[in-house]
This record gives sequence, structure tokens and C-alpha cells, in this order.
Amino acid sequence: MRKGKLNIGHLSTAYHTNFVLMASRDLEINLSHEINWIFFGTGPLMVDAFRQGKLDIGYMGLPPAIIGIDKNVPIKCVAGGHVEGTIMVAKKNYMNLFDLNNDLKKVLTQFKGKSIGVPSKGSIHDVILNHYLKKYNLVDDIHVKHYKQAEFISLDMEKGILEGGVGTPALAVFTSTLIDSHIILPPDILWENNPSYGIFCHKNLMDNEPQIINDFLTNHKEASYLIRNSPSQAAEMIAKTFKIIKKNYAKTILEISPKYCIALSGGNIKATMQFVNTLHDLGYINKNLTVEDIFSFKFIKKIHLEAEHY
Repeated sequence: MRKGKLNIGHLSTAYHTNFVLMASRDLEINLSHEINWIFFGTGPLMVDAFRQGKLDIGYMGLPPAIIGIDKNVPIKCVAGGHVEGTIMVAKKNYMNLFDLNNDLKKVLTQFKGKSIGVPSKGSIHDVILNHYLKKYNLVDDIHVKHYKQAEFISLDMEKGILEGGVGTPALAVFTSTLIDSHIILPPDILWENNPSYGIFCHKNLMDNEPQIINDFLTNHKEASYLIRNSPSQAAEMIAKTFKIIKKNYAKTILEISPKYCIALSGGNIKATMQFVNTLHDLGYINKNLTVEDIFSFKFIKKIHLEAEHY
């Protein structure tokens, strides 16, 4: 951490609390630090910034962080934020899960010989997609194209380069503004309780400035409460920060997968450790990481005393 300044990494995911916190100077005032918000197109890019010591705190999915921890990047997850944030979107001529009697294999089989877009290799969406392609023996039949920024998936769907995309609810909303599309795999189907993002902290901050983490998580909790209980107000703040999106657009994103909380719940932990097994199986990591390698619970135990809200 630089003296008097806190570097916080974030993604373009509209339902992360950073966009609420960025709408005012309350966080800077409450933490008595200048906040330097740094945008990253994907989680793996944020992990690399942590590795270089350029970040103190970051909002990202668990798989890229786990891959970083496997490579000795000095970070740990100190809080949650949201679960089940991965969807699959496709053009309207593709059938959804309901149309195919809840058969996930049949949904994916529609894309044999086609291309599906997903954020960069190692992102949570990439890991989930490849898990199912391997499970259903479709790895050699479906081409997966990786993108450094999810919005380019929608643009390539518009151009006809891709037939479908896997990413956050924001991907579904943005795609629907460009082409006649729909969600064919909803967020609660692909991976139960999957931790779509968590709050990660650099070891230096954890060791030297633990109170800053407590104060940050207090603000993170308040912003999460707002998103959960006053989505219209939260959407207005998100739109104010994002600038290129409108309030109703942001509200639609918030409504697709409304499971917001900062707790590190039992379901969250279980889903994460399932990711560890999958990442190992896919060859993304080499070590058999433990819960203690990935999480630090001492901060959240002070800030979130009540039951989880997922």
C-alpha cells in the first residue's frame, strides 16, 4: 500500500459493490485514504497486478484468484459479494434449458461445429464452460474463443462470428441490445452457489493494515445491503458511475441473479473447493489447495455477524 493511497481493482461487472462505492466519496472519507480505482478487463489481469504488488484490494472471481494462489501470488479472499453470476446467452434460434427438458447436455450440443465466446482463460466463466464441455465430451466439437473483455463477445455475436456467449448477466443484457437473443442457461443452473466474485486482499495489507480491511468491508456490506434491498436506488448510483448505461439497464442486470451478500457462506466455500478440484482436473493448477490457502475468515467474522443473505 502506498502511503495515504489505496489501489482497488475492479471489473466491468455492474452488480459489484464498487460501482455503488465509486458514486460518492464516502469510502475515501471513511477510510481516510485516497482511493485509486483501477479497471481490469478480466480477473487474470487483476491477478497479475496483485503479483506485481500494484493492488491492495480487488474484486474478482474465485478461479483466476485460485490459479494465482497456486502460483504463489500473495492474496486471500476476505469476503464474498455475489453467487451464481454465470449465464449462457445465444441467438433466439437456439433452444433454452426449459425447451430441452432441463437437459444441459442437449443445450450445449446445439453448438456442435459452432463457436462460443467466453472471457479470458482461467476466468470463472471459462472454467465452468470447459467443465461441462469435458463432462459431455464436447471439447473437440465446440470452439471456445476467449476475450479480454466480455463486451466484445456480444459484438462478435452481432457480427456472426459467435453463436453464443458465457459470462455475467451484464453480457445477456448488452447482447439483447444488439441482436435478438435470450438466456439459454440461467445463473442458478450452471454451478450452484458458485462464488461469482469475492474481495481479495494483498498479504501486505492484511499483515500491516488490518483495520483498513475492516473499514472497507463495512462499506462493502452497506453497499451490498443497498443492492439487495433498494435495487432501484443502487441502479441509479451504478448508472451514475458507469456513465454509458442507464438506470433501467443497470436494474435489469441486478435482477437476473439477485443473490448479493458479503458473507463467506458454507455453500460459497463448498462451491469454491469444487472449483479447486475442477481447476486441477483441467490442468489449470498443480497444488491441492486448502480452504486456508484461499480464504481468511478473521475479517468477515467481525463485520458480518448475522445469517447469510444469498
